[in-house]
Amino acid sequence: MSFVTVTNVKKTFAKAEALSGVDVNFEAAEQYVIKGASGSGKSTLLYLIGGLDRASSGEISVGGKNLFHLGDDALALYRNNFVGFIFQFHFLLPSMNCLDNILLPAKIGGKDVNAAKKLGLELAETLKVSHCLEKFPYELSGGEQQRINIIRALSLRPKLLLCDEPTGNLDSENSKIVTNLLKSLAKEFKATLIVVTHDESVAKHFEQQLVMSDGCIVSK
Repeated sequence: MSFVTVTNVKKTFAKAEALSGVDVNFEAAEQYVIKGASGSGKSTLLYLIGGLDRASSGEISVGGKNLFHLGDDALALYRNNFVGFIFQFHFLLPSMNCLDNILLPAKIGGKDVNAAKKLGLELAETLKVSHCLEKFPYELSGGEQQRINIIRALSLRPKLLLCDEPTGNLDSENSKIVTNLLKSLAKEFKATLIVVTHDESVAKHFEQQLVMSDGCIVSK
């Protein structure tokens, strides 16, 4: 059975249709990349699967949960318990140092903060940002901020890891490191990994590739 099932999903903003009846399945613990030009609907689809927005019509089921029928509180709980988000822009809280940013999802969700900290320290060493943990986001470069963002997303070992242009602010060397790390940790966590990108140097690392155009998936 598919871990994520998207059935005839449409999304309309004002009079513009961003998604035009998308049907797609994602299997548990598998890794996917979604490619497409800007405006093709790939990020919109990712946000709907992650519960950051609601579909105009259709159904999205994740781990047996129908997101269309969840209230706001239940949807927030779903995001905290199931999903790790990595965006092109980091969205770190400027009033907290980087370690506190990393531990925030665990604290909000009442999870094991010590376990999240242990993993966070390990990932910081791997991504070469250990020296950044006591600093505030504004003291870091864009690449360092993005790597802290990635650690935060992985801190609770999510079963669904959603990445929207996760290497967009990184140089080629760190882009390769991050892509390999995401794939390795998704495998370790037995997580379903879905990456949205227009970067072929990232997409080439994925066997399962989907292409979107004009709000539809046009090839698998």
